Amino acid sequence: MAIPAHPSLFVSLGIAALVVWRLYSRIRRMVGRQKLSNVRPWITICLFTWLMGMLSFASLAHADHLAAIAGGIALGIGLGIYGHRLTRFEQTPEGLFYTPSAHLGIALSLLFVGRIVYRLAQFYLAPGPQVWTPSQFSSSPLTLLIFGILAAYYVTYAIGLLRWRHGLRPGNAAPAAGPENT
Repeated sequence: MAIPAHPSLFVSLGIAALVVWRLYSRIRRMVGRQKLSNVRPWITICLFTWLMGMLSFASLAHADHLAAIAGGIALGIGLGIYGHRLTRFEQTPEGLFYTPSAHLGIALSLLFVGRIVYRLAQFYLAPGPQVWTPSQFSSSPLTLLIFGILAAYYVTYAIGLLRWRHGLRPGNAAPAAGPENT
């Protein structure tokens, strides 16, 4: 005799499928050749800088949370500089293109996905009914560390892209790699 599935199971599976699809498309975009946008780096810088500032401000009352976000930001800046050095840059008649490091992009994406899966497993596999507020879900020092790494990486990388574009002169060919252009 088959046990009927609960409707919330279908909703959860649907949401999980949507999340997997978006993560796949995000990872795929992070590791392939991309056209340099005029707006996207600025949005990245503004959004993630604001989020890091808000999380840092909210963490002032908890020294371990503040240390985690600060450590994540420091690691993220280092990874952003390293990732920018591994990036291949191209100036073509079609526009400016860059190809980020596939290994670094995949590693950062897996770190983020792994942390989300772990926190969701904690929530769903906990005995008895659980009610977590968003602050409880994100207030773990490890979650703050990982978010700090990702946010600072994206901001540092976006700044590097803007510096590369600013350093180009019309008509000049850009070298294949960019550390000397930053």
